[in-house]
Order: sequence, then C-alpha cells, then structure tokens
Amino acid sequence: MLVKKNIKHGMIKIRLFTKILIFFFLIFINYSFASELEGNYTDMKVLDKISSKNTLVKLKNGEEVRFKDLLIKSIKCKNSKFDDNPEITAYIQVKDLTNKNKNDVFVFNGWMFSSSPSIKPFDHPVYDVWLVRCY
Repeated sequence: MLVKKNIKHGMIKIRLFTKILIFFFLIFINYSFASELEGNYTDMKVLDKISSKNTLVKLKNGEEVRFKDLLIKSIKCKNSKFDDNPEITAYIQVKDLTNKNKNDVFVFNGWMFSSSPSIKPFDHPVYDVWLVRCY
C-alpha cells in the first residue's frame, strides 16, 4: 500500500514538473517570436515638395537624424506577423528646426503605419515623410 502511494506522489511530481517545463518553453517561444518582429533600424522616405526629390533616410532606433530642416527620430518599429500583407508600424518623432515657437516642439509625434499613412498624417508645408521598412 505504501509503495503505491509513493508511486502516485512521484507521478504527480513528474506531471507538475512537465507542466512547468512546458509553461517556460511557451514563454521562451513567444519571447523569441516577438523579438524577431521588432527591428533596430527604420527606413523612411522624405519628399521635398519644392524640389520634388525623394530621399531615403535610414534611422537607428533611439537616435536622431537631421534631414535639412527636420530632426527625425524613430523610437521603435515593428513588423506584422502576416506575410501576405505586411504592416510596418513605427513610433516617430519629427521636429521642425525652423520653428522658433518652443510650445510646438514636434511636427509629428506618434505611431506611423506604412499601409495607412492617413490614419495619423504627417502635415508639413515643405516635406512629406512616410514609413518604408523596419529591420
């Protein structure tokens, strides 16, 4: 009787250990997929409306890049999980260096979407900026 009881407790411990192992494995898998979707670099196109020239600006997330009168910073970028219609999102901050009013610091501050730039548009009289790639 005592042997059956010990075997039963041993099986319970093995099942508990297996469940804990599976739980941590699933967390690790989820974390690794999430890190693959986030990028360290963001590519943006900047259109000068006066000269009608497009320029590709490469940004390292967290660093500011000066493009003529704009100071552009990409905080974070992510790629979508779906391959058939990929969605790229990035948190972008853009400052106009010609603006002397210190109350209006950012021309644009928020999430930008590659497939729908009209959700939160970038409004500037001289430049147009849109998201191209996250890697």
